[in-house]
Amino acid sequence: MPFWAQKYSQDAGSITIIWLLSFHEHAILIILIIFSIVTYALLALLISNKIYRYVVEAQIIEMVWTILPAITLLLLAFPSLHILYILEELIDPDITFKVIGHQWYWSYEYTDTDSVRFDSYILILDELKTGEFRLLEVDHRIVVPVTIEIRTLVTSADVIHSWAIPALGIKIDAIPGRLNQLGYTIARTGIFYGQCSEICGANHSFIPIVLEAVRPNTFYQWAAINRS
Repeated sequence: MPFWAQKYSQDAGSITIIWLLSFHEHAILIILIIFSIVTYALLALLISNKIYRYVVEAQIIEMVWTILPAITLLLLAFPSLHILYILEELIDPDITFKVIGHQWYWSYEYTDTDSVRFDSYILILDELKTGEFRLLEVDHRIVVPVTIEIRTLVTSADVIHSWAIPALGIKIDAIPGRLNQLGYTIARTGIFYGQCSEICGANHSFIPIVLEAVRPNTFYQWAAINRS
């Protein structure tokens, strides 16, 4: 499997990315309708031999081509604003963990579940097992529960990083001296891959992210075993 397919061909795994994909399809449909209408009008104008040079006003046409674009913009604006509001809204998360970017690895802290802390490094080729992906596997995966509101706090200890998992619709900058937060809910169990999406230095390509979504009971058992 090629590298791009390993990371970008995963099915949607969170409510966030499902909303984003739905809005994308909605916008593409509107664009196709506009393209079809404009193409038809252009071809009709080029083919038709009916020309009237003395039209000085056409109020109905002007009303139509003013009202229709306004309606089109509203059809795009309302779902877009709705998704933006949902993405920014974070109410009473059940699980919080902190992400700290380093050159070139990630540190994770689960401060509200018995203080679980660990560093996550990329696995070298000799450590890979059958079925694992080159440049994407790590020695310690993030483990989170499904169907539960999760809050992720992201910062950096050195340079600017970007914590991104495409299949979950997650991408947030890790900036030194600043704490950014992101809320999301994972819809299904599975293993999701990502990488730093900011050019953070010479080993930028070797700072992967692996998130494993499990059932809540499994998560709390894992947290009890791995508490510091």
